[in-house]
Amino acid sequence: MTDTDRSTPSVPTVPREVQEAVEAMADDARAASRVLATAHRSHKDTALRRMAEGIDAGRSVILEANARDLARGREKGMAENLLDRLALDDARIDALIGALHELAGQTDPVGQIIDGQTLPNGLRVSRIRVPMGVVGAIYEARPNVTVDIAGLAVKSGNAAMLRGGSAAQETNTALVGILRDALDAAGFPMDAVQSVDEYGRDGATALMLARGRVDVLVPRGGRGLIQSVVANARVPVIETGEGNVHIYLGASAPEQMAVDLVVDSKTDKPSACNSAETLLIQEGAPAAEAVLRGLLEAGVRLHADEAAARLAGGLSEQVLAAQDGDWADESLALEMSVRVVLDMEEALRHIQRHSTGHTELIITNDLAEADEFVSRVDAATVMVNSSTRFTDGGQLGLGAEVGISTQKLHARGPMGMTELTTSKWVVRGQGQTRG
Repeated sequence: MTDTDRSTPSVPTVPREVQEAVEAMADDARAASRVLATAHRSHKDTALRRMAEGIDAGRSVILEANARDLARGREKGMAENLLDRLALDDARIDALIGALHELAGQTDPVGQIIDGQTLPNGLRVSRIRVPMGVVGAIYEARPNVTVDIAGLAVKSGNAAMLRGGSAAQETNTALVGILRDALDAAGFPMDAVQSVDEYGRDGATALMLARGRVDVLVPRGGRGLIQSVVANARVPVIETGEGNVHIYLGASAPEQMAVDLVVDSKTDKPSACNSAETLLIQEGAPAAEAVLRGLLEAGVRLHADEAAARLAGGLSEQVLAAQDGDWADESLALEMSVRVVLDMEEALRHIQRHSTGHTELIITNDLAEADEFVSRVDAATVMVNSSTRFTDGGQLGLGAEVGISTQKLHARGPMGMTELTTSKWVVRGQGQTRG
């Protein structure tokens, strides 16, 4: 091992003027967060509704900005799955507006008592939820995330600092401007929502290095982005993960339910991280051929092992021989790896080897088999007879999500506003001393 090998990783550097600018923004965000931290629920809910109204009123501006981003992305050869994530239309804008209204109608987590007790010495001890403070987010080509995180931050009493990436820069600029104006109209500091996009990658790096100014950083995107943030950030990171999502099709699975669930899990939105990527079929499962036929009819290209290829009617332009790398691949497209396994034990070994800990699904009519799968699979979300597309904060009643955490500290699975809070111990006494 050389001296270079033994050295600690170098700290990323950014131009001094960028670092100072981002630090000044973070200080402004901190000041704004103190206002939000003590705001009454009704005031925060008013701000959320103003944000929703602003997005509705600014719909044409948002769509025009998004069209420019999409055109630039196509010129640069951006992949179709990324273009799909980038794209906004009236339906997707309606969904953003709906998520903000839903957040406004939900219970405020700030101030909730987590637990408490009265000690033998008379001290009354409780733990309450309090905001994190300044929440940073780095993400790629996902303008919906801009609105989701801003809304969740406001509801949970935090300020948000955002880096949405160059691919969506015009869309995010329009959205952030609307959100800041809505905050101002509601009587909150505009700096509760800010973007560092104008500083490009240097701005993202400065955000990662703003320890003491940014309380937590959440990356959302592909493996490269997430690992870059985890490796380089000096700010505490909640790691979200890619979704190499598996479905295990048990022998007892009802045919029509199996077809519906597998096809929906793969095709509803292939570019989403909760889209299924691998299908593991128990040998002899009666529903197997119907499921594979359903996938092929839906336009899915299969990467199949030898046994699965036979069930699919043989190798063809749409049924390819699976390669070793296919089992670890998050395609985010109409592609699916398929393997026949002897039983659930073999399926579990495959999942343990290749899972990213995001979402895993079993389709079965055997209750004992379902319970064992739930017990043994180590993932943020384990599903029984439900589309994997339900691993989503909005679908699971959170209103929106910051991301889907695949780590095990503080937060795991879809992260809503509660996951943007921490706790504070409150001790009330009547003059007790320890000595």
